Amino acid sequence: MRLIDLSQPLFDQAPNCPVHPPVRFTRTRDHPGGGWRMEEIGLATHTGSHVDAPLHRIAGGRSITELALETFVGPAVIVDLRGIAPEGPIDAARLGRELPQGCADRIVLLATGWGDKRAKTDEWLHRSPRITGDGARWLVERRARGVGIDHYTISGLGPENDETHAILLGAGIWIVEELHFPPEVFALPQPVKFWSLPMNWPGCSGAFCRPVIEVG
Repeated sequence: MRLIDLSQPLFDQAPNCPVHPPVRFTRTRDHPGGGWRMEEIGLATHTGSHVDAPLHRIAGGRSITELALETFVGPAVIVDLRGIAPEGPIDAARLGRELPQGCADRIVLLATGWGDKRAKTDEWLHRSPRITGDGARWLVERRARGVGIDHYTISGLGPENDETHAILLGAGIWIVEELHFPPEVFALPQPVKFWSLPMNWPGCSGAFCRPVIEVG
């Protein structure tokens, strides 16, 4: 078995959602004088590669530990959207063209190319492609298990972000954000086997994960 890493690295002052606290990594002890090396981190739970649980948008929704671990492992389809324009809509029509066989019980991974643009620029921070409300409803109607994207949000920072998250999470479809797709994944036969196990954080609306594709 081989694993292909789809995660984004986290480090001090890493690019992240501008409405969240800045990422902070501080070394609190070090060799040789301290005898140990240790770090302290400060960041929102929805930072870097992470999973959104329904509770993130739905009052009274399930938290991250109330979702079965098995749901985060399974067949996934990678939708190659590289070349999409800034703020480009990922709507029902586009998803229908890209996924003519549907996506029942599949994890839909949207590769927009924004994972390669990750930086504190206006384009990356504010002009990412986005799943529209009707795109989210298309995924719900076709019974997708989960949906992922290579940006910190699946639907930008505008009002549509609230609607899209509410549609998906309200239907029990979890979301994995801040992926990165290495070039080799686009040559893999579909579907791929995807893993995105979240941290064991009871009561939280989301958690960090290490998303990977299992090969072989």
